[in-house]
Formats: sequence, structure tokens, C-alpha cells
Amino acid sequence: MKKDYCIGIDIGTGSTKAVSVDITGKAFHIEQVSYPTLSPQPGLSEQAPELIWQAFLKCILRTVAHHGYAPYGVALSSAMHSLIAVDHQGNPLMNMITWADNRSATIAERIRNSSMGEVLYEQTGTPIHAMSPLCKIIWLREHEPALVEKAAKFISIKEYIWFRLFGVYEVDYSIASATGLFDIEQRCWNVNALELCHITAGKLSAPVDTDHQQSGISHALQVQTGLTADTNFLIGASDGCMANLGSFAIEPGVAALTIGTSGAIRVAGTKPTHNFKAMTFNYWLDQNTFISGGPINNGGAVLKWYAQSFLKKELASAADYSLLLEGLTTTNPGADGLTFLPYLFGERAPVWNSDACGVFFGINSHHTQAHFTRAIIEGISLALYNIGCYLEESGLPFNQINVSGGFVRSSDWVQIMADIFGKPVSLLGTEDASAMGAAYLSMKTNGLIVNYASIKPGDAKTFTPRTECHRIYRNNVFPMFRSLTQHLTMDMKIASELKGEGVPD
Repeated sequence: MKKDYCIGIDIGTGSTKAVSVDITGKAFHIEQVSYPTLSPQPGLSEQAPELIWQAFLKCILRTVAHHGYAPYGVALSSAMHSLIAVDHQGNPLMNMITWADNRSATIAERIRNSSMGEVLYEQTGTPIHAMSPLCKIIWLREHEPALVEKAAKFISIKEYIWFRLFGVYEVDYSIASATGLFDIEQRCWNVNALELCHITAGKLSAPVDTDHQQSGISHALQVQTGLTADTNFLIGASDGCMANLGSFAIEPGVAALTIGTSGAIRVAGTKPTHNFKAMTFNYWLDQNTFISGGPINNGGAVLKWYAQSFLKKELASAADYSLLLEGLTTTNPGADGLTFLPYLFGERAPVWNSDACGVFFGINSHHTQAHFTRAIIEGISLALYNIGCYLEESGLPFNQINVSGGFVRSSDWVQIMADIFGKPVSLLGTEDASAMGAAYLSMKTNGLIVNYASIKPGDAKTFTPRTECHRIYRNNVFPMFRSLTQHLTMDMKIASELKGEGVPD
């Protein structure tokens, strides 16, 4: 039976997506299954592990059914920072806590301001923030001690799926390097972090390299997936690292920028690059490559909020997005003086403020809906530009940006991104970059390609920055954006404390 393709599968925040890729690196089939995020209380973000497991199985089964035969291999990518406590049989004792969960914000602040804060950041490569499993485990110990006592392991969603496949607890160095618990230089669980959590390394999975493989799934799983017992599974890496690989951004001078629900900008290097002020991350891709960068909380989620809450519209299709963003070409850079701080869901890099909130500044009577739409797009883009500035200041310059994610459906938005950064922005394809990266890693690990240079990206569409537009952003809009972010910190905290305050009796 021929096996001339690999499956890259990305276990994301809103959905799991599988992409089949042939040995030339061309994607030719995509499957996607979505699942809900639960918010039982403000600031909490949870998902049901079983629904994600079922989505994983469906994506593989549908992909194999489309081709009519099993692939050479399957490689995994997944979202970072998730946490599940499981019992001795591997059953979840709780819903999965996602990266967006904010319940441990005060714990993160406490650690960040302690004498251990900068040490932990440099040793683990992970920003000290409520997103990290480090802070989540401490929160569970302080608020759910009975659950912690029952827990046999603390794992991520990828580890949960890997355990369901093979019955072993293993975690790749890449996902481990995003926990705040892993020493990225020594490649082992960090003693200082374990002491803070009051756990031993035995409560965590065994760390393995990103090219680690397993095979031999059970007969029942063969029926559920359409795979065979000898189908090779590659544990892979995190979605951010895979997106750099899938975006052809693992060489010096090329950045990968992604906007989905959230967003990030990342640059590859041969060693970690530290900046405690901005707390840019350093995550492991392979023995020769660290991915450094920063994430934002507020990407496409802001646009969805704007459409639903203000315009009473649903963004259910590409046509809906196009209609919403059609006014971008009728407004000027800087939205005629209207600036938007996009921190609706708190903010990560480089602000790291869970109390951060959204702000429209400079509203005037001449502003229309089109101006507000442009200000929102510019605000999200400026938040990523802010991180990019810190990366370059830290010694990671880049002269090209390769983009992926849902926002690439709008060429006007991609052009604005080029204008803000003042650098060419290239769109290499609309497929999921993380899933593509996973497939490429599988192909290289299994000898189907000699190196990543063997894969040639398809025709790229490059957006060239417009000099005058970049001048306006660099000299006027961005300085105001950064100044507002810095000077409104205390006011944002006061606003956060007023949330939920009712009318007195």
C-alpha cells in the first residue's frame, strides 16, 4: 500500500486541524473540527479534554478516508500552556485550563516581583504569567488542595492525547519549555520551579525531543482513525514553533507573525535571547533552534467582539470578514487621530498586565464606523509591532515577515501590517502553518526529505511597505500607542476593580 503523504495535526484553542502534505511539501487536503471554550466565571477559560480527543480522532479518520489509505506518519502540534490534572488511570480530574485562563494572575505577579522572578524566566524561557502551568499548579494547590492530592500527573492537552494513543506520559521539549517548569538549557524539569509548586518531577511527564516517535496503536484506535499498527506518530512541538517551521521562518532575519484568536510574532535563533522587561519567550524547536518572541491575547477575538457586541453581526464566513473590513481602504493611516488599545482580554507581551483593558482614544465627531474598524485593526497590529521592536532591541533583527492565520484573508490588513512594520510581509499560503510545520518535521525525521530547504514554498504574495504610511505610524501613531499603554496602567487597574460592581441598594 502506498504511503506518499504525511498528516500534520494542530490541536488548537478553537479547533483541531489536520493537513495532509505530499513529499514535495504541498498541502492537498484539510480537515477541521471545532469545540467550545467554557467560562464558568469571569477570567476562567476551560475546555473538555474528551471533546478535543474526539476532534483529533475525527480529523485523522476523515483525512485518511479522503485519501483511501493510511499516511506514512502523523505529527502533532498543539497550543501551549494548557493544564489537566489526571488520576492514576489517566482520567481527567478537571476540565483543561487553557492559556487564556487568568485565575492565577496574582500568583504570577507575586513570582514576577520576587527575587526568583528573573531567574525563573531565564532558566525556563517562559514568561511569568497566569498562562503558565507553573502559576496554574500553584493556584490549584492554594484553592483546590484536595484535587492536587488526588492528581497523579499534571499534563497538557498534547500529553493527554499521547497517553490515550500509547499509554505513556511523554512531553516534547517544546511544549515543556512553555510550562515555566522546564530548564531549557539542561533539558530537564527545573528544581526551583518544582519547589515553588511543591511537586516532584514524578508528577510530570518524561521530557523527550521533538523528533521522538511512537507506533503500535491499538486495534480499536485503528478502527477509529483508519490508521494501521505501523503508522508512525511524531510527538512534534508547540504550535508557535511549528508555525515558524511551516512559515519558512527558521532562518536568521525572517520573522513569523500569526493572528488567529490571539497572535504572536517569533524569530528563530541558535540560543535563548532574554529580555525580562518585555519577557519575550524562548521555546525549543530542535537542538539547533530556539524560537523567541511574544504572544498577544487580543487578535481575532477582538474583531469578533466588535462585530457581535457593537455591530450585531456574526463572523461566520470569509464574506463576513470582507464586508466588515471593506472600509479599511477608505480611511487614513492612524484612523484620523483615533487610537485603540486592544487589551480587551488583558494582555501578555510586552505589557504582561492581566488588568489591562481596551481603550479608544481621540474620539471626535468626524469619526465613523470605518474609523473605528481601522483603529481596531491598527491596534492589534501595533501590539505585535511593539513586541517586534523589543525583539530587535534584544539582538534579533529581521528584515522580512512571513504571515499566517485567519487575518491573511484580508489583503488590506496584511498591507497595514507591512506599513506599520516598515518591512515586506509575505503570504506563503493559507493553510494552517502549525499543522504544515508538523508535517515538515515528520518528513525530515523520517528521511522523506534531506532538510527543510528541500521544501519549496508556493508562490508568495509579498506586500511592500508604503514609505509615507510607515513614517506616520513610526513617528506619530506608535509613540502615542506605547505612551497610552504605559501611562494608563494604574487607571486600568482601577477599571478592573470596578468590574461587576452593581448599583447599591
